[in-house]
Amino acid sequence: MKRGLGRGGLLLSLLLLGAVIPVAARADDFPPGPGHDLVAKVCTQCHEAAQVTIQRRGAAQWTQTIQSMIANGAQMTPAEVEQAVAYLTRHYGPSGPQDKAARTLDDPPLSPPIAWRFVEGQPVDTRPPEKADNTPEFPQQTHAPYRKSVPYRVTTITSALARPWAVAFLPDGDFLITQRLGSMVIVDAKGAISRPLDGVPPVSPELGQGGLLDVVLDTDFASNRRIFFTYNEPLPNKQNRIVVARAVLDRAAHALREVTVIFRARPAVPVTYRSKQGSRIAIGQDGYLYVTVGDRDYSQRPPWDIAQRLNTHLGKVIRITADGAPAPGNPFIGVEGAMPEIWAYGMRSQEGLAFDAQGRLWESEHGPRGGDEINIVEKGRNYGWPVAVHGIDYPGTVIGDGITHQAGLEPPRYYWDPTIGPSGLTFYYGKLFPAWRGSLFVGGLRGMVLDRLEIQGDMVVAEEPLLTDRKQRIRDVREGPDGALYVLTDVDSLLKITPP
Repeated sequence: MKRGLGRGGLLLSLLLLGAVIPVAARADDFPPGPGHDLVAKVCTQCHEAAQVTIQRRGAAQWTQTIQSMIANGAQMTPAEVEQAVAYLTRHYGPSGPQDKAARTLDDPPLSPPIAWRFVEGQPVDTRPPEKADNTPEFPQQTHAPYRKSVPYRVTTITSALARPWAVAFLPDGDFLITQRLGSMVIVDAKGAISRPLDGVPPVSPELGQGGLLDVVLDTDFASNRRIFFTYNEPLPNKQNRIVVARAVLDRAAHALREVTVIFRARPAVPVTYRSKQGSRIAIGQDGYLYVTVGDRDYSQRPPWDIAQRLNTHLGKVIRITADGAPAPGNPFIGVEGAMPEIWAYGMRSQEGLAFDAQGRLWESEHGPRGGDEINIVEKGRNYGWPVAVHGIDYPGTVIGDGITHQAGLEPPRYYWDPTIGPSGLTFYYGKLFPAWRGSLFVGGLRGMVLDRLEIQGDMVVAEEPLLTDRKQRIRDVREGPDGALYVLTDVDSLLKITPP
């Protein structure tokens, strides 16, 4: 799961839309005509044709895509740019074969579905690895066998949300939901969506992945009505930063009160560094906030090593008090040049965070092409990004020395190659599904899957893809107070999973 974005050749809308690239395109997947050979040639360098053919974008958007890639090293003459834009607009524009509206950077990425294999005892993913020499460091570190569990029923509570990112459960049975473009809403059990809450601070959602992100309730919410949430704080000169804020939820006024930013990640970065946000919150048994901060790398070649530097919060898990102060016992307090909030480091884009019943902190993390990870996050440990990587860079090149493990670096407890784009993360301990107790559930964005991982000790011993028939990107998953699983899709839906 390691190394940041790069571009070689025409990555087209893929990287700008945040998609992960599986395998090479075939030239004959593109319609014939002027520009065919150019587009087919550059696309075969990086990704499958379906990543282009399912897009619908206007000429200005295709031009922006190509110019951005040229700025990051792609080699195309002005005449080739004009020819490629004309070809793409003609075949994959708003009035293309499927007559779909032009997409923007705020739309979710489009990816062809994965052909999961549901054969007992066999790995569920039959795609070839991105990293050809990828080898696990220990048995069961990857490609766990399929194990079918129990049937379930999916109920759609609402499909009228707008890019939801996180869900929290209010005591009266309602749901508090963040929407990435900057609003926070309350949904009742029947699916009615409130107007946006007043008092939500301005966010910076530019270019696709940032905005209003995670939300959790204070452990004493019943008495103090306090919440914590993360977002991209807009700054002058087209910059932003990841911040953690707290506020009081005033239901009577339908507003957030006493909004206070308690932590600001350093450094701030340009808004064009749109990816690898991290931004998940988990509250530990010690009462402190554990927060993931992504490394925010965008198109550096080679990707930057900021996750390895202790003088920045990027690429880290931080541990802070409810006031935002470094929590007592943090490993780098008093270390010269180190940020005292850091709990662990060497991470890329950690979009899932959850404690298990033993108090261990588990994290899900995006890799580049291959190398998505599940980690157990421990005090002061280095998780290796971008030194040891179970994937390759987006243009198909090795990252660093191409190693997958090294002494002194924590190996992932599990990894996926190719990627599934892991997001929300939760352990299940409810009563509705006894067979699922102790399982770790991972939302898959690229995989369009809710992945059930069966855990024994600290090992993944079985895997069961769920919700694959819906072909929806899964953004968040939480166990509800009623023992049901609740799932947010990346586009518009809140789903409830119960026994049939």
